[in-house]
Parts: sequence; structure tokens; C-alpha cells
Amino acid sequence: MKHLWVVILISVLLMACALCSFFLGRYPAGLSDGIGLVSWMVQSKNPSMDPDMRLLENIFFNIRMPRILGAILVGSALSVSGAAFQSMFINPLVSPGLLGVLAGASFGAAMAMVFFKSFFAVQVSAFVFGCMAVFLSMGLARLFKGDRLLMLILGGIVSGSFFTALLSMVKYLADPYDQLPAIVFWLMGGLSSVTNQTLGYVCVPILTSMGILMALTPYMNALSMGEEEARSLGVHVGLIRFILIACATLMSALTIIMAGIIGWVGLVVPHMARMIVGPDNRVLIPSAALIGGLYLLAMDDLSRLVFTVEIPLGILTALCGIPFFVLVLRHARKGWG
Repeated sequence: MKHLWVVILISVLLMACALCSFFLGRYPAGLSDGIGLVSWMVQSKNPSMDPDMRLLENIFFNIRMPRILGAILVGSALSVSGAAFQSMFINPLVSPGLLGVLAGASFGAAMAMVFFKSFFAVQVSAFVFGCMAVFLSMGLARLFKGDRLLMLILGGIVSGSFFTALLSMVKYLADPYDQLPAIVFWLMGGLSSVTNQTLGYVCVPILTSMGILMALTPYMNALSMGEEEARSLGVHVGLIRFILIACATLMSALTIIMAGIIGWVGLVVPHMARMIVGPDNRVLIPSAALIGGLYLLAMDDLSRLVFTVEIPLGILTALCGIPFFVLVLRHARKGWG
């Protein structure tokens, strides 16, 4: 019951933050403008006759709303992926990029920026190469005998290093006046390019993967006790581990399509959730999703408003995440018993 109230409280805070974010921005469009817009949309018989309201409609529904929903979706997906990986690998230092998805997606996006002009091609290439990096990690793990979790981690290190080297090569060959700045800016992460169309084709697979992970939380609890204990409880360890990796990888790769590389969210937020609600994945996973959405939405608001220019979101999440992680290092094992 206590944890239920915690989840409800976080949900209320998330909704309040999302509502406030609608009225935050460079353009002065506040609560009264929002109320006026809704009233105009309900009552107007000829909407095209009011250009001022058309402008407000574009600001609220085509610029701010996709960005708010994108921040919540990306934050939730990265946090759930991180929590799932940490439970599966029984390691508080694991993040969604463990198996190389971030390095692979970075290379794919950079390569598309050099050889193609379409942003859609950049998104597709990032997703494809992010998944390829994880498949390479899993393939390497199967080549050698030994502890499966250790082989996966080593495979992820090899895959990540390989695609990082390829990324460096692409950056070296890119046009330093046009392509290289675009690559560097994209790698810093941000939500400025999120549109309703982008949300439309990534929302369903992310939410589906998140739902599958939430349904598998009892098996994640078993895996977090160790592989032998899970097998003794009748868990098909190989199958469950493959499903967890597939869903977490899919969510991480799709967040890269929307926002580029957003670091530290998948590492820090699961620790926040675990310190608040404990290690039970049945409560931890939904709590991590809510806290992740709230955290990234707050970071995005700061990135838009703190300075006269927008700070790349990946930089801000690192600047805020690193001090927090240092502060909780002594409690890093709390909630794992």
C-alpha cells in the first residue's frame, strides 16, 4: 500500500510538470493563452480566420506537446531499460548502452549524415546499426564458453569499441564545415527535432516493449537472485534473458531516433527508484518509468530556459547525473538485498 501511494504521488508530479511545461518557453504563451486557445477551438466555426490563434495552436500542439511527450517517452524508456539490465546482470553499474547499442546507433547516424541528406535516413540508420551492435555482442558471447553474463558484458565492450572506432573514422572523413558540426550536435542529444510524426511511429513499439518488461517482472525478480536460483524456480533463463535484452535494446534504439544520445538517465534513475521503492521489480519498473519521464522532462525544461541558447540535453543530464551518482555511491548497494 505504501508503494502504491508513492507511485500515485510520482504520477501526479509528472502530470503537473507536463502541464507546466506547456506554458514554458521563449514565446510568451501562458495559461490564459492556453485557456483562450481551447475555448476558440471549441467555439470557432471558421478557425482559419484568426491567425493569432493559429500561431498559438502551432506552438502548443506542434512544438511543445511533441517535445513534452517525447521527453516523457525517452526518459521512461531509458529508465526501464536500465532497470531491466541492472536486474538481469545483478549489477548496479549497468546502463542501457552496455551491449553497444549507443555506439552502434551513433555510428549509423553519423554515416547517414555523411552519405544521405534525409533526416529520416539518419533515424533509420541509427536504429539499424544500434540493433546490429547488440546482435554482435550476443554473437560474440555465444562463440565462447563460460559465464553467459560475463561473456555478454565482454561482447558489449568489444562491440561498443568497434563501432566507436568506426564513428571516429566517419568523423575524421566528414566535411569539417558542414557535416562534422551536425554529427557532433546530434551526438550531444536533444528533443528539438521531435515531431508528432516521429512520436507516431516510435510510441507503439516503445510502449509495447515496456509492457512486456512489466509483465516479466516476476521472472526479473528470479533472475536478480542468480541464474542457478532462477533455474531452480523453473525459469527458462535463456529465453527470458533474450526477451529482456530484445525489448530493452528496442526501446534504447528508438529513443536514439528521437533524441540522439542521452546519457546517465538509464544509470541514475533506476537507482533513484530503487532507493525509494526497493528492489521488487513489480514496483521498481513502473516507478522507474514515471521517475524517468519526470526527470527528463524537468531536464528538458532547464535546457530550454536556463540560458539564452538551448543547452544540448545530453550535456545537462550528464552534468546533473554525475554529481547525484557520486552522492549515492555509498548507497549503491542499497535496495539490492
